[in-house]
Amino acid sequence: MPSARVEFTGSLGHPLAGRLDTPDGTPRAWAVFAHCFTCSKDSKAAAYIARALAEAGFGVLRFDFTGLGGSGGDFGNTHFSSNVDDLVAAADWLRATHGEPALLVGHSLGGAAVLAAAHRIADARAVATLGAPFDPAHVTRHLGKDLAVIEAQGEARVTLGGREFPVRREFVEDVTGQPQAERIRSLRRPLLVLHAPGDTVVDVDNARRIFEQALHPKSFVSLDGADHLLANAADARFAAGVIAAWAGRYLPEQSASAPAAHEALPGGTVRVSERGTGAFAVSIQAGRHTLVGDEPVAAGGDDLGPSPYELLLAALGECTVMTLRMYARRKQWPLENTRVTLTHDKIHAADCEDCETKDGKLDRIERAIELVGPLDDAQRARLMEIADMCPVHRTLHSEVKVVTRAA
Repeated sequence: MPSARVEFTGSLGHPLAGRLDTPDGTPRAWAVFAHCFTCSKDSKAAAYIARALAEAGFGVLRFDFTGLGGSGGDFGNTHFSSNVDDLVAAADWLRATHGEPALLVGHSLGGAAVLAAAHRIADARAVATLGAPFDPAHVTRHLGKDLAVIEAQGEARVTLGGREFPVRREFVEDVTGQPQAERIRSLRRPLLVLHAPGDTVVDVDNARRIFEQALHPKSFVSLDGADHLLANAADARFAAGVIAAWAGRYLPEQSASAPAAHEALPGGTVRVSERGTGAFAVSIQAGRHTLVGDEPVAAGGDDLGPSPYELLLAALGECTVMTLRMYARRKQWPLENTRVTLTHDKIHAADCEDCETKDGKLDRIERAIELVGPLDDAQRARLMEIADMCPVHRTLHSEVKVVTRAA
């Protein structure tokens, strides 16, 4: 599944690091994933669930809250309310650049955050929580004896998950003053509560309280055998599969502007259409195969797939490898593998000794061919000659006429 790094501004004005996981085709809907307390967008649960949701057809934005992971800012200056604000900022960015954040998914304290943020994200159609506490203040239980130090001195260095974090009195005061019960009661969204009965970090009674407080439609799924962090890929994938199936009945129909699924095209025919996500991303259909093309971030794209020139290089590399394999097979030569590395650049024509054009710039493709196997020198030399005979190579060196017409 394509996965691209993204960045947007958080609630405290700092850049937040995110990752956008998308399916190969047009997403059926967009989702925002909020990670657990002091975790990151790259935690096992976040990565497993985002990728599994992408495989199920969802586009998923996961991001680091302020002061965590790759995001800017000082964690000590944050609190639960700023996390909720970051979540709203993430939804705003997703809406502005890709599509409405129809699904909110939160893990642990991130689950409490999506419950708190939902009423501020009008186009969120459904909410799912995993191992979430009923009351955000539950997190203070993990501060242990440091809680007394924080209350007395205003701040303490707290070890959580093997790492030290600065926690201030403002955080404790903020997290203990959240009207979470009222928020859950007035959610007015379909709610899915997933929780492991054996969760030793946030016990399952929290799921009961969330479920009882919420109004219908609501559902509960037991993550039997899973741990709180969903560190097992199978547990996380199961949870993502349930979320995808459950959310499907509540999400909007696919946009009319989004490309619909196509039947297989005739061999030798390629169709490219806008993907409806990001600035340049396209869906590419070749026969019965589909892939995504895009521009890199530096060129204004989202880097969700190869660029046009990278696809051109791939075509030449693919043709080269196939041609050499066909020739070696016919000659019964011991060619075990072929690796072709290609780069494209623009060079000044005057710098090219063997080029007919001497003015302006021209395209230069460099192709490095690695022949693997016990070949003798004569065989290697002949294969290098054959490489220049591949059909795509010949096309690139011949006169090509592109005929454009209205479809």
